[in-house]
Amino acid sequence: MKITNTFIRIADDSDAAMGIVPKVKPGKPSVARMHYDLLTDHPYEYDLDSFNFEIWCQRNDIDAADRESHREAFFSKGHPCMRASPLTKTHGFGAHYNYAGKIAIYPVDSKAYHKLLNDPDNKVEMAMRSNRPASAKATAPAPAGRVHHAQTHA
Repeated sequence: MKITNTFIRIADDSDAAMGIVPKVKPGKPSVARMHYDLLTDHPYEYDLDSFNFEIWCQRNDIDAADRESHREAFFSKGHPCMRASPLTKTHGFGAHYNYAGKIAIYPVDSKAYHKLLNDPDNKVEMAMRSNRPASAKATAPAPAGRVHHAQTHA
């Protein structure tokens, strides 16, 4: 399924009042930083499948020459959309899929973010929450334990 003309707004439990650039850490970069770098360096160049594949290849140190051999295995499984990205969940960035399904990010404190949020041509979806709402935690039933039923033999 190709996502087009859709704007992912920041999660309602995000504390971000502005776009927060993910920190650079020693060693391998975080997923948030990888998402940020790729989408700021290449706005509207990647659709969701190519974006997820590129991130996976970077995380797994797959050389460009070897990528085709990994493509089929990668796409045999499902992968998350930008609603699950740390950028939209906690870092204060909205994600826009244009008419061709290509992705770009916008900080919540930008004019472009609010323009896309209010554009009638866009379907607006909220990023996934990082935590369950307090009301759901209080009312959720405790998970049932394993129950052993004795069997009778005739």
